[in-house]
Amino acid sequence: MARQECCGLWTMPAAPLKRITPSPPLPCLLQMRSSIPGLGRVMVFLAAALASASFAIPEDWGEEGVQYGQLGTDVNLSCPGVRAGSPVQWRRAGATALPEGSAVQQGSLVLPGASLASMGTYSCHGEDGGLLHTVSLRLGHLPGVPFVSCRASDYENFSCSWTSTVETFLPTRYITTYRKKSLTGEEKRRNRNGHMGLCLQDPSRPGTCTVHRSEFWSSYRLNITEVNPLGFNYRLLDVTMQAIIKPDPPEGLVVEPIPLAPRRLHVSWKYPSSWPKEPHFQLRFRLQYRPIIHRSWSVVETVNLSEVITDAFAGLEHVVQVSAKDFLDAGNWSEWSAEARATPVRDLASTASEETTTDARLESLAEEPSQAPNPEPINHSDPLEKMAVLVSLGIFAFFVLAAVLVITILIWLRVRKHGKDKTKPNFLVAATHLKALPKAQIL
Repeated sequence: MARQECCGLWTMPAAPLKRITPSPPLPCLLQMRSSIPGLGRVMVFLAAALASASFAIPEDWGEEGVQYGQLGTDVNLSCPGVRAGSPVQWRRAGATALPEGSAVQQGSLVLPGASLASMGTYSCHGEDGGLLHTVSLRLGHLPGVPFVSCRASDYENFSCSWTSTVETFLPTRYITTYRKKSLTGEEKRRNRNGHMGLCLQDPSRPGTCTVHRSEFWSSYRLNITEVNPLGFNYRLLDVTMQAIIKPDPPEGLVVEPIPLAPRRLHVSWKYPSSWPKEPHFQLRFRLQYRPIIHRSWSVVETVNLSEVITDAFAGLEHVVQVSAKDFLDAGNWSEWSAEARATPVRDLASTASEETTTDARLESLAEEPSQAPNPEPINHSDPLEKMAVLVSLGIFAFFVLAAVLVITILIWLRVRKHGKDKTKPNFLVAATHLKALPKAQIL
């Protein structure tokens, strides 16, 4: 049998009445003026009721004969069965003396300001030294407000995970419930308190729970309550499916070179298996790639399940990854998929030139064998560096040709002008001579 009061939570175990003080006392929240809406208080009350059921059976928290206490407070160890006024002797297993400052009061052992060093197994003995009772003391802290985050890997379910913000040193359990906030008129008529239920915990994934068959356009309030033998604490979190949607990374990423295309790679992938294939809930994708020797990424977005990279570097291995997001831009991008690698085919002209050079070298080595090492340095130049040198040489040649052409034009213009100057005086002299002759002579 258990009862509650506004100052704390009382339980009635087999031992005498023992008070456990929660932080904060959830039942009290139902009587206080707070900002929690009425429906939220129902959730808190449900969590408090479940926590009360946990406290009602102390044996559920560990072996029989274990007593829990709060660090930094006075701990009282009772000795059941001792008669009033009878002398009692307390002993601590593995120690010759009791903790400093401890005292025996009316048969009970009082440990003031208990610390971790006070933990251990204690026993009380009668006047004749006979064993009366043994108790194992475990000390810890009240639970803190847990840190909670939620994520939906599809539009039909969402999961929440949590971590404790206080190391309590005590066994801990979690009570996880939810309430649907956005209700239709019919749902409100059927259930005035809204749709409530348990966020199901998976034993194989501690610290997580899942709400199944959730609705994409609805909002939910999660209540994650942390409970230990000393008390409980909770976190209320409002989540909207559209805000927490985050698909799993795409699967089956394949990157292949394209024959006869030195700068192209064909990339394909599949929808994540956790995302239902429905026409109304599509995904869009983000592709990132880079040569393995470079650090900066190139990024391309697409709605297709394949893409052709057109600016790859021939002969260089490339790293490719892909991520996904809801087609309507709801939520967040998924994590990047596992890396896939491929190398574009080499240019045919450069490949043929290299093969010709290699064959010539092999023939020369076969005609003149030598045991001496080849003094010619190995060429490890980067293809990009070769391309840059060729471009630089082309630009230089263009400017040289332009300069020669300009000089040639200037020389030609000057020579032409000089020739006109020499022809002009002779023409004038001839014209003057003709003008001076009589008409009869001219005719």
